[in-house]
Amino acid sequence: MSAASRPEPSPAERARSVLAAAGSLTVTTRGRRIELIGLHTVDAAARLLLHNPPDGHLAAEPAPASHGDLTALVEFTDIAPVAVRERVRARLTLGGRLTALGPKALVFSPARAVLTEDDGTTVIGLDELTLASPDPLATHEAEMLARLDAAHADTVAPLVRLLPAREQLGATGVRPLRLDRHGLVLRLEKPDAHHDVRLPFATAATHPGEAVRQIHALLAAATSRPRRGRLPTRS
Repeated sequence: MSAASRPEPSPAERARSVLAAAGSLTVTTRGRRIELIGLHTVDAAARLLLHNPPDGHLAAEPAPASHGDLTALVEFTDIAPVAVRERVRARLTLGGRLTALGPKALVFSPARAVLTEDDGTTVIGLDELTLASPDPLATHEAEMLARLDAAHADTVAPLVRLLPAREQLGATGVRPLRLDRHGLVLRLEKPDAHHDVRLPFATAATHPGEAVRQIHALLAAATSRPRRGRLPTRS
């Protein structure tokens, strides 16, 4: 399967996955930036319910605004859960409006999203964002990648055998970077650079257990191949 034909989540799906997995966000209104940690939930329409932090500043924001709502930006940073160079995998910025929901909470209704990744920036409309679903592995990914990395010599290192020799050229280390229903992304690191390579699953995984079985299938395929060379077990 060529790199161009390998399935992967759409930008809207990646944005929804960031929303589903994020534990913190930053809200900007009238030049004020407020960071919320563990104080938000996301509904099926990608609306955010924001709970007022202890200082109470957030809930007071919409009060002076006309009609009781306020234009705001909400920002998320998607960080790789394992120790890789340049750990920020994506930044998601939502533009929309804040509306008070009682004295202790607000609803943020997005109008559009901007997803920034290594390969560029994508503007996502409200319809795309609403219709997309988070990846079924999104809320499990961090734990699954950490377990893969902890068993690096037995899991991640052998997978390099599935890559063409040209992909491995000059690489000094490998790390699991991303996991979604379509496959596993490895980061190959060189002394002063890196590049990411996707290993696709045979079929899309619908839950974590199925993803584990697909990873085992990749490992079986990898260990059946002759070893061309050897990367360090840790970068």
